[in-house]
Amino acid sequence: MTLQPAFNGVWCPSITPLDTEGNLDLPALARHLERLTAARLDVILLMGSIGEFASFTLEERLLLIREARAMRAAPMVVNVSSTCVPDILRLADEARRAGYEAVMILPPYYYGQTTQQLLAYYRELGRRIQGPWFAYNFPARTGCDLTPELVATLAAEFPHFAGIKDTVDCQSHTRNMILATQAVRPDFTVLSGYDEYYIPNLLTGGGGIISGLNNIVPELFVRARDAFAQGDLTTLCEVQRDISRYSAIYTIGDDFVTTIKTVVARRFGYSQTRSRNAGGELTAAQLSEVDALFGIA
Repeated sequence: MTLQPAFNGVWCPSITPLDTEGNLDLPALARHLERLTAARLDVILLMGSIGEFASFTLEERLLLIREARAMRAAPMVVNVSSTCVPDILRLADEARRAGYEAVMILPPYYYGQTTQQLLAYYRELGRRIQGPWFAYNFPARTGCDLTPELVATLAAEFPHFAGIKDTVDCQSHTRNMILATQAVRPDFTVLSGYDEYYIPNLLTGGGGIISGLNNIVPELFVRARDAFAQGDLTTLCEVQRDISRYSAIYTIGDDFVTTIKTVVARRFGYSQTRSRNAGGELTAAQLSEVDALFGIA
């Protein structure tokens, strides 16, 4: 089973639209996924960090898994992370029944984890989850790091361990992850979690990007993907400059999820700005900043 081609490329960690009362807005999600599909993205990640997975009940997450899969025929992966292993397994089983290509799992958070604990955790999940799965490395949120050595060990042991999202603001960490895993599994996919590292990821031999900006400007990253395949360095340089400029979005406002939702709402009009994170509403001055950044009239 060759996993790499199915999972390489440009991923979008989709927002999860909410209505004005804070409930799931499935019609808006359908329109969002339709737009992302039209942009020729390779994979949609449901309920990642930008998708607010930690803010939803188990029942809401199960509902999203079922409903979102019916909205898109192209590849989808769902984040099933939880602090409760039985919930992870229930979400993963639902994703398998619904027809997702893979699931993604953070390491345990809140409690600090040693390397041996992390190995034991993923080995248990690797034995119990059916089908391809990804790890999600986000030390700034979990308090522990999935090191290249640890990930390579797991990749060698579990053929269905398909890849990792490496959300570390250090390109050398991801570079070492690529080199360590390629040494044991040429089909293993290493995806960067920071927008600006997409092109460096490709140049290092990685699998691609899971980029929050793809909720807003997916065409930009698709352009980079196609330019890389064609050896078009001029276009790659242009896109890198644009990605760097647009990445200013993460410094506007107190909550990047609300900021991204606000730009989607103001630019495309099919969803609300509301998130489950408190205090993220943008001021008039901040709204002017995002409008100027993304050319919103």
